[in-house]
Amino acid sequence: MDLIPTTPLLCFSCLFIVFCMSYSVEVEVAVAPNNTAITTIPVNVGMVLDLDMWVGKLGLSCFNMALSDFYSNHSDYRTRLVLNTRDSKGDVVGAAAAALDLIKSTQVQAIIGPEDSVQANFIIDVGNKARVPIISFSATSPSLSSIRRPYFFRATHNDSSQVKAISAIIQAFGWREAVPIYIDNEFGEGVIPYLFDALEEINVRIPYRSVISPVATDQEIEEELHKLTTKQTRVFIVHMTPILGSRLFDIAKEVGLISEGYVWIMTNGMTNLWSWMGHSDMESLQGVLGVRNYVPKSKELESFKVRWKRKFLQDNPSMVNAELDIFGLWAYDAAFALAMAVEKLSNANFSFEEPKAVGSARTDLESLGISQNGPKLIQALSSTRFKGLHGKFEFVNGQLEPSVFQIVNVIGNGEKAIGFWTSKYGLVKKLNFTNLTGYSTSRANLGTIMWPGDSHSAPKCKRLKIGVPVRKEFKEFVGVPPGSSPNSRVNPTGYSIDVFEAVMNAMPYAVHYDFYAFVSTDGEDIGTYNDLIDQVFYGKYDAAAGDISIIANRSLYVDFTLPYIASDVVMVVPIKNNSNTNALVFLEPLTGDLWVMSACFFVFIGFVIWVLEHRISEDFRGPPSHQVGTSLWFSFTTLVFAHRNDLIENSSPLVSKIVLHSREEERVVSNLSRFVVIIWCFVVLILTQSYTASLTSLLTVKQLKPTVTDVNELLKTGENVAIKKGSYFGGFVRQLNFNSANVKTFNTTDVLDELFTKGSANGGIAAAFMETPSVNSFLDKYCMKYTTAGPTIKTGGFGFVSL
Repeated sequence: MDLIPTTPLLCFSCLFIVFCMSYSVEVEVAVAPNNTAITTIPVNVGMVLDLDMWVGKLGLSCFNMALSDFYSNHSDYRTRLVLNTRDSKGDVVGAAAAALDLIKSTQVQAIIGPEDSVQANFIIDVGNKARVPIISFSATSPSLSSIRRPYFFRATHNDSSQVKAISAIIQAFGWREAVPIYIDNEFGEGVIPYLFDALEEINVRIPYRSVISPVATDQEIEEELHKLTTKQTRVFIVHMTPILGSRLFDIAKEVGLISEGYVWIMTNGMTNLWSWMGHSDMESLQGVLGVRNYVPKSKELESFKVRWKRKFLQDNPSMVNAELDIFGLWAYDAAFALAMAVEKLSNANFSFEEPKAVGSARTDLESLGISQNGPKLIQALSSTRFKGLHGKFEFVNGQLEPSVFQIVNVIGNGEKAIGFWTSKYGLVKKLNFTNLTGYSTSRANLGTIMWPGDSHSAPKCKRLKIGVPVRKEFKEFVGVPPGSSPNSRVNPTGYSIDVFEAVMNAMPYAVHYDFYAFVSTDGEDIGTYNDLIDQVFYGKYDAAAGDISIIANRSLYVDFTLPYIASDVVMVVPIKNNSNTNALVFLEPLTGDLWVMSACFFVFIGFVIWVLEHRISEDFRGPPSHQVGTSLWFSFTTLVFAHRNDLIENSSPLVSKIVLHSREEERVVSNLSRFVVIIWCFVVLILTQSYTASLTSLLTVKQLKPTVTDVNELLKTGENVAIKKGSYFGGFVRQLNFNSANVKTFNTTDVLDELFTKGSANGGIAAAFMETPSVNSFLDKYCMKYTTAGPTIKTGGFGFVSL
């Protein structure tokens, strides 16, 4: 019974002790350095990562360590970030579902991640809708940056920031072509437009783009790499994930692309993750160059590396070779930035505004709440500045601004730093700017490089093999020395070669090339122009120069330059022997009516002059026969005699012709007569000039009349025609419905002249089809025997060929 009154007292004592213990624990967590108890505010933040991947494990580890370090150094802060982690399983849908769950169920104030640019797009849009900042320390694709996404913060560097460093390396060694090899997703495609612009600025051509699927098999990768072996380019820029990139380099080594003469440059997508690659992967990367974000050394960084290594091995004992990389540093600094920004809003309301009801059936997006603290939090993040483990940390337009990139060379099981790139000074060997004056891309600013194939000589641009046709005639276009062999360099001459060399010399960079004759071992031409173009397509020649016509079917296989000379198809025929032996040919320039009218006017002018002069001039008096003869004589002599010799001597030729001519004794006295004579001189001048021109035309043009004026005449009579040997006119004449038996070929102008001389009836020809440049050359030699006839058919002209 004594025990009965003591039972309530005992229960009360136990409850009091439990209460005191719980209170003491709370005070211990929130005790300030001055032993003053404060009330902490838990702030939920989310993290969406692929925890099966290296970057996900690294990011989670560094973020947790950052929160522990931050609050141990700032125990007086009122806010505490509470991390809610979700595993995306490496899937876009999984990442989106995780983000929706964090916002809807946990009402996180910010989300860290995802680490993949492909997963980030939808999550960023969700963050904008819910006003929840999305902070990624590894999504580097430039396509994610947008002024329409104010709630996205990139706690890393934009991939586009490294393209200038890559172009500086290419410019330093004078390479003129490069082929990008990138993964076929948002991460790979995002940087390509910026890379193209950077290379275009330094006149570097991108002849081909190699796109590799994220799920490509080894066989598909090998097939794509075999395509690269057929290209002229020897410089490759690789931008892809480390997993796919390591497979690519393994296969490239087997194919023979990791050998002397080739250049491989990796973007920071792979170079930043050296620690992920094993010894076997590094063997395939020997001689490869890499660009990565530079992290300056510091005591804090070295201390953190040691602590992180110890902590990470405790949590992941199987990953013995794990090494800290820059993504871990960005995750660490991102945690500091977020904690500092949240602390600035310690008096804010960390709650969500529930959406208005829109019906019973609502999607997850429609039921998302809106963070009331979102606008203030993005302002706080934008204004946060501090010195992090990786260097200066400050958001500029929602992302970190890069300053220095390090250039490394893979040697053995590691890498060797060969230089740096800065936006202000370009390539530099050391980060000592005291003696630097301006931007430089000199290769002297880089250290010694071991290239693929253990070569210490920088690969040079490939010397182009230029094929040239060999012809016995028309050497004014292309002339090849006799006795040329197919495998030895030649020095051709001619207009086409002069144009080609002038273009090459005008290039803003040096292009090395050699000419090779398209001949057999005995020095004879071995095919048509189509055969020469086929050799360019098959890779025997890199290009072809000569009098090569640009036509549609050829452009299906090769590329043509712009035409350097116009070229049309015309028909050449003999001139008809039409010498005019008519004795009255001098009457043909004027019609009969014009002759009669002219005679009447001569008589009429003579009569008018007689009427005006016979009363006052002695020359027009006398017997009637004398007056008639003098008047007619005066009228006709206006064609040849001068009336004013002194005026002729002091006047221009035109005035001399229109001045009235007459002998001294037949001068006119009346001013009215003089006026009539002047008018008559103009009429006579026009008449004589027209007569002379017409007579000249009759005596020349008629003699140059072609024997055939239309192709249909040749088809009707079954005449033979000729085309230049090796030209594309075989198909052309077939289109005109000529029988192949009526088509002959020629390879010299002398042979063509001989065929014309024989005539079609004797096994010769009646016409030939040629291009205008060849026609002009032929007519220069045989201008009195042949001419062009029929319509002119337009073609593309002459151009140079490349693949």
